[in-house]
Amino acid sequence: MHPAFVTPGAAPAVPVWFVTGATWPALREALEPGARAFADAAGFEAKPGRHLLLPGKADGLAGVLFGLETADDEKDPFRPGRLVDLLPAGTYRFANAPHDARLAALAFALGSYRFARYRAAEAKEVRLEIPAGVDGADLSRIADGVTLARDLINTPANDLGPAELEEAVRALAARHGAQVRSVAGNDLKQNFPLIHAVGRAADRAPRLIDLTWGDAAHPKITLVGKGVTFDTGGLDIKPESAMRMMKKDMGGAACVLALAHMIMDRGLKLRLRVLIPAVENAISGAAFRPLDVYRSRKGLTVEIGNTDAEGRLILADALALADEEAPELIVDMATLTGAARVALGPDLPPFYTEDEALAAEVARCAADENDPLWRLPLWRPYASMLDSKVADLNNVTSGGFAGSITAALFLKRFVATAKSWLHLDVYAWTPTAKPARPEGGECQAARALYALLADRYGA
Repeated sequence: MHPAFVTPGAAPAVPVWFVTGATWPALREALEPGARAFADAAGFEAKPGRHLLLPGKADGLAGVLFGLETADDEKDPFRPGRLVDLLPAGTYRFANAPHDARLAALAFALGSYRFARYRAAEAKEVRLEIPAGVDGADLSRIADGVTLARDLINTPANDLGPAELEEAVRALAARHGAQVRSVAGNDLKQNFPLIHAVGRAADRAPRLIDLTWGDAAHPKITLVGKGVTFDTGGLDIKPESAMRMMKKDMGGAACVLALAHMIMDRGLKLRLRVLIPAVENAISGAAFRPLDVYRSRKGLTVEIGNTDAEGRLILADALALADEEAPELIVDMATLTGAARVALGPDLPPFYTEDEALAAEVARCAADENDPLWRLPLWRPYASMLDSKVADLNNVTSGGFAGSITAALFLKRFVATAKSWLHLDVYAWTPTAKPARPEGGECQAARALYALLADRYGA
């Protein structure tokens, strides 16, 4: 069970009443006279996010009032995640139903996250009794997966290079009885030339990490995560303002590992493979250069138009490997383009697929799980923007248009036999704290995809 949760009846729990402008008058009348008088004296208003601690006997709490949106307002199912920061230490329970009890409880757990690797976290323990009818074990595995991703993304590059990312994969594999293989350093050169080219300039060896789990007779699902542990931009070096956040450029790998944990912990009926090309895009005499040409694992030759478009290069070799098994589904996640952020901002990652049924499932699960995603088109006429005069394709376009779409079209060239392919261009960071989403590394898309896969392959 996640540390934020307790089972019903395990400890005395303070009631939390969720109120709106419409429900407050009736709830106010139902309060004990002393609590009602205190709420009136405090001038409590049932507005979203407002709260009031109602005093009880012997310095304890009689309850908590917490405001939510009315039926006519746009609802934030994660708003109850604010309670973790507002409440004193103790155990609490939902005395009435919020908009969605399951998501509210998950928000409580996600809001309790603290990154404590480098300094002591706040010691306050605020715990929630699992609401009736909510699967606490499933919420716990989801919250644990999100914690794993956030911890990895928040860890700076001096403590998280390709080797340390492999160690994290091996630790996850050991927990779930999975197997891990790795190809590293110059051993990449023959079969994974793009991964080798991107990572060879760093003093920490690049690698392709390959995790497998589950019954080989079950449907094959392969997850691919971009694992650039730091991105200087290479010889096309980033400006300081763009480089500052590049410890999070392995966010795709972190989100993939979060999803893998949820799948394995649930025991879904699928054959899982996780591929993480892990590199540091550094600068040295060995760095790959603009206008270099490399033959990829798939055999396609790629001209380097910009060394700062390295993520799609390492994903290309990993996708080609994944595609050789012709799995039911390949999913890749990557902090791939600034263009995606310009189009949709930090909170709404775009996804791409040509499978209409899959697209509808992704959209539904994203809405149901409050894990927002938005479909953008694989607009084939833009593929010509990636033409090269000396190679099969360039890794970038010559103009600034449709950057996220053309990146997806580049990746599409390396997937041919998989039944379905889904690409997600995630940001993996919360720039400003929100309910259940502290500032810092963020796990995006994994919860929605877990719901989709659980629907398809659950016991």
